[in-house]
Amino acid sequence: MLKPTKHTNPNKTVLSVSYIILKALIKQRVLSYDRLYALVQRQFDGAEALFTPSVSFLYSLGLLEYRSKTDVFEYVGGVLS
Repeated sequence: MLKPTKHTNPNKTVLSVSYIILKALIKQRVLSYDRLYALVQRQFDGAEALFTPSVSFLYSLGLLEYRSKTDVFEYVGGVLS
């Protein structure tokens, strides 16, 4: 969820999962869908529900692209320091 409440665990939000995805993609530039999904699952309990909204959020910001022929996500954002 993008709009937190006072009962929201900060580690279980779309922004938090998006950060993990973005950090991994910046480091490796290209990751397969399965590897990225497994990475999120390892770091967050119950992150299955947050993976797709997080990817959609990053896509809408123009930070990643999905390549269907190779089933990979590619970081296409600018250089971050």
